[in-house]
Amino acid sequence: MSVMLNFAMFPTDKGDSVSKYVSKVIKNIDASGVEYKLNPMGTTIETATMQEALAIVQQSYDILEEFSDRVYCSINIDARKGKDNRMKGKINSIETHIGEVKK
Repeated sequence: MSVMLNFAMFPTDKGDSVSKYVSKVIKNIDASGVEYKLNPMGTTIETATMQEALAIVQQSYDILEEFSDRVYCSINIDARKGKDNRMKGKINSIETHIGEVKK
């Protein structure tokens, strides 16, 4: 099974720039060992189970909650049985049609 979860999570009460806090979340995701890709509007992770994906969201909230009275989160999930390595596979599929895309 492949669970791809894209999320954006950040404190809303820390001013215009929150990268100091989001960096703590990314550091935790990196340490978890799951496949992930940071993008300008969020982070995509790929796990083998829904439970593992949602645990990372909970850990991320726990990190930010320590520093903030208000945390925003937006989540998109695509869970598919019988597949894995879809983060790379989806990009490779597009590239077969149009060539290499900017990364």
